[in-house]
Amino acid sequence: MVQLSRICFRKYGNFVENLRMYVRGGAGGMGLPRLGGQGGNGGDIWVVATKNVTLKKVKDMYPVKRFVAGTGANSSVRALKGERGKDKEIVAPVGITVTTDDGKILGDLNNDGDRLMVVKGGHGGSLYSRFNPTKGQIKQIRLDLKLIADLGLVGYPNAGKSSLLTAMSNATPQIADYAFTTLRPEIGKLMYTDYKQISVADLPGLIEGAHLNKGMGHKFLKHVERTKQLLFVVDVCGFQLASKTPFRSAFEAVQLLTKELELYKEELVLKPALLVVNKMDLPDAEDKLAELKEQLQNPDEFSHLIPDDMIPKNYINFKHVIPVSASTGFGVDRLKSCIRESLDEDAAMAVEAIHQERLQALRNDSHKHV
Repeated sequence: MVQLSRICFRKYGNFVENLRMYVRGGAGGMGLPRLGGQGGNGGDIWVVATKNVTLKKVKDMYPVKRFVAGTGANSSVRALKGERGKDKEIVAPVGITVTTDDGKILGDLNNDGDRLMVVKGGHGGSLYSRFNPTKGQIKQIRLDLKLIADLGLVGYPNAGKSSLLTAMSNATPQIADYAFTTLRPEIGKLMYTDYKQISVADLPGLIEGAHLNKGMGHKFLKHVERTKQLLFVVDVCGFQLASKTPFRSAFEAVQLLTKELELYKEELVLKPALLVVNKMDLPDAEDKLAELKEQLQNPDEFSHLIPDDMIPKNYINFKHVIPVSASTGFGVDRLKSCIRESLDEDAAMAVEAIHQERLQALRNDSHKHV
């Protein structure tokens, strides 16, 4: 059984991977009995996939997270058929699953412009209902980012990500000896003695300028969005992509990777992150690791090592810095424990947040009925 250290509740940023919201269809309008008039139907509520929207933006746009569609107009002498209530649209990111509170899947939104009706408005009053309208449907729904993995490996080519994934899991990545060493995204499963499984995605290697869509740029970065946490992997001895490109130390590699994520989508660097310092079997590795740790503790003092336009706005505060050697197996078991601890900690925080949200909703309802 993996021994976990005491869970402490800390806020690691405000990356949002799911949102809970209240939705209510509009009520129908009254019918007019003496003239056989029909009230308008209530409006429906739709979730609409929209490019360049994140769940964080949705949360900021709709802080109350409560949506009610328009009420249908009553039938009258002037208008025997009342007007339909207005529909309500909730914008959401592309790549989400909409579920009910009890886990029933209502639908997926995979492409820009995809629409999903989540609640229907009530019927207007008519002869068949004795001219009485019905109320709209009410639901608590969740917008969930569709994750490809619990953890995404982030690192420059040849940092040893694929070898690390093989050492940790049952994955057998296809590896080639050129700059983009991962031929395709590979998902590995970390297995624990208590049968817990954690999925890890090894994604195609980044290069400097990925945010401009150089190399595999955006293809890589869009996958990073769909992981719960990030696992940075750097070579303790530094990295050079090609003879014409500058040599980067481990510290520079960490900050340049951070900046690439930040330039693509600032929200990505708010995800919880761990740092793996690989190739600890190489000569002078211990000295270089000590130097890296000092630099990470005081990054501003060493920012002159990085090009001015590539200094991150915010340095990542890694939850763990774990030295390993993927080739010898050194540090791999400790890394697996740290990954488990980090994800368990996050899950506990998410459960607590949902609990607090429900308590607040109950308090709000009780105040309304006082």
